[in-house]
Amino acid sequence: MTNSQNWWRGCVIYQVYPRSYQDTSGDGIGDIRGIIERLDHIASLGVDAIWLSPFFKSPMADFGYDVSDYCDVDPMFGTLSDFDELVELAHAKGLKIIIDQVISHSSDQHPWFKESRSSRDNAKADWYVWADPKPDGTAPNNWLSIFGGPAWEWDTVRRQYYMHNFLASQPDLNFHNPDVQNAVLDTVRFWLDRCVDGFRLDTVNFYVHDKHLRDNPPLNKSLEDGNFMGVDAPDTNPYGFQDHLYDKSQPENVVFLQRFRALLDEYEGRTTVGEVGDGRRSLKTVAAYTNGGDKLHMCYTFDMLGGEFSAEHFRRSIVNFQSVVSDGWVCWSFSNHDVERHVTRWLQEGDDAEHLARFAITMLSSFRGSICLYQGEELGLEAAEIAFEDLVDPYGIRFWPAYKGRDGCRTPMVWEKDAAHAGFSDATRTWLPVPDSQRLHAVDQQDHLSGSMLNHYRKTLAFRKAHACLVDGSMTFLETNGDLLAFTRGEGEGRLLFVFNLDREPAEWTPPSDLKIVEVLRLHGFAPGHEGSTVHLSGLDAFCARLA
Repeated sequence: MTNSQNWWRGCVIYQVYPRSYQDTSGDGIGDIRGIIERLDHIASLGVDAIWLSPFFKSPMADFGYDVSDYCDVDPMFGTLSDFDELVELAHAKGLKIIIDQVISHSSDQHPWFKESRSSRDNAKADWYVWADPKPDGTAPNNWLSIFGGPAWEWDTVRRQYYMHNFLASQPDLNFHNPDVQNAVLDTVRFWLDRCVDGFRLDTVNFYVHDKHLRDNPPLNKSLEDGNFMGVDAPDTNPYGFQDHLYDKSQPENVVFLQRFRALLDEYEGRTTVGEVGDGRRSLKTVAAYTNGGDKLHMCYTFDMLGGEFSAEHFRRSIVNFQSVVSDGWVCWSFSNHDVERHVTRWLQEGDDAEHLARFAITMLSSFRGSICLYQGEELGLEAAEIAFEDLVDPYGIRFWPAYKGRDGCRTPMVWEKDAAHAGFSDATRTWLPVPDSQRLHAVDQQDHLSGSMLNHYRKTLAFRKAHACLVDGSMTFLETNGDLLAFTRGEGEGRLLFVFNLDREPAEWTPPSDLKIVEVLRLHGFAPGHEGSTVHLSGLDAFCARLA
């Protein structure tokens, strides 16, 4: 990394979904001690940081994204002492720890909400978003929940509606109230004092709502629009029918993020990465949240978490970011706990899934920005097929069968091919089943096999780390023919040239005459031809060279 303060710039983050990583208690659910057990695996990848999905106390209606205590570990995951040990051991292995802060909403079992709903005049009466019904008793406005139905739930005690962007059991905090901001920041300081290195901010543009509760207009379908999470298409979820002008991404959010950053800056070498789901406005939101050096360090959008796989799409996503977000930073990823695994999304008939997976990480690791990997992708895992009776994701259950939810990307890690539940757990039953098809990809089947997917990841990340221009160097695109993505990384002598053929058919490309190739560098797993000034690539092939 560039220095201890800016270690996050160009870093590689590995996301762990604790429920599905390693169970040591025998209850069929992963835990913190399981992550400790598997730290050597994570360190062996050559990543810089671990992002932990929520492990806080929670009723688990949304599997930890409904927090009932921001300053404690849920007993199913362990204890605060376990967490402290994890941080210490990770740091000893050179790994940073980033935790998932879910502060746009809490659980309805949080003491704050229990007090808030008890009356209209208690000390926390205004800590959540409450509103009177319309004269006919209907909801205050037309805002919708991402998880289906109105974004309002009637409370019989206060005889008011409260707002929820997700489940009805996830009421939205009222960030217009400075006491709420102070309380949230106190919980952040709690974890900073426990030596966490950063925060992944869930739904970071959802914190603040429009004070006047104005209706959202319908979405102008003539405008190209990205949908939240890249999976809730309008014909599946009515949420995509609206232009979300008023229920999120309000200007006051920037002021809170400045307060958040000021707190982090009291500590050395801490970072933030924000999740921005804002449709076609995402890049403008990222620019507002990352510019000036006084808000978030970096953000990610859902541009590369959808189904489009083409050179034009990746080029457009990066160019648009570079043009709109002039002094901010991005974190690119192809998979996470909310979307179908990228190998499955992009696989076409006749493709070799393993080759596609190798191609994808080689391409991702060459992009400018930080990158995030999701557990299991280093094994080449595809999405699991989950029977309806085994579904636990409320989102998937609500929109079945058109949308099957997120369980297919959340199944347990496969460690040992022939062990019970592939080495994940000794329990009779695990919280999600381990697909038999994934056993073949288990770590013990790949760890010592030089040509395995796992070792492809290790070698590819080592290549990225060995070339400084891949950490923070500039990225300049070149004109190409066909479905080719070509660009240079870095400046002056020693910069690198990359060419990726996203077509399934062979292609040729001749670099501009002012680019002088002095050495062809071998990208692990790829050996395209090079004659004179012409690059010859097979389908889904990659080329790299050092330039004069």
